[in-house]
Amino acid sequence: MTSIGTIIKEIIIPHRKGNIRLNPEFVVLNDAHIQGFLLGTDYKRMHGIDIYNSKNRHITIGTNKEKKFSLDIYHISSQDPLEELLNEFREGQFSTTLTSKQKLSLLKMLRKNRPAFAIGE
Repeated sequence: MTSIGTIIKEIIIPHRKGNIRLNPEFVVLNDAHIQGFLLGTDYKRMHGIDIYNSKNRHITIGTNKEKKFSLDIYHISSQDPLEELLNEFREGQFSTTLTSKQKLSLLKMLRKNRPAFAIGE
């Protein structure tokens, strides 16, 4: 697998008892064809995150095992700006003279200034 850059993106997992805010750094792979993201074990340990695969998948953070956060995948993916960015990157057609870092920088700039462009629906 070939790395083409990294993205640091805040992830918010909404929950009625309080949202979880994470700021992980993601490595964008050129030849990966997955629809999702992975958080490594070291990252989860560092933040005290435990994942439970019970009837209703949930996570806990820190020592408070009573405060559970649901892993409703549909709900998370529908609000995940990183997934949108990765999809746009896959669909974009860039000049072959640009480096991967330049392509990613250009895409970030275009996304940030999206309201300035007319988008045909």
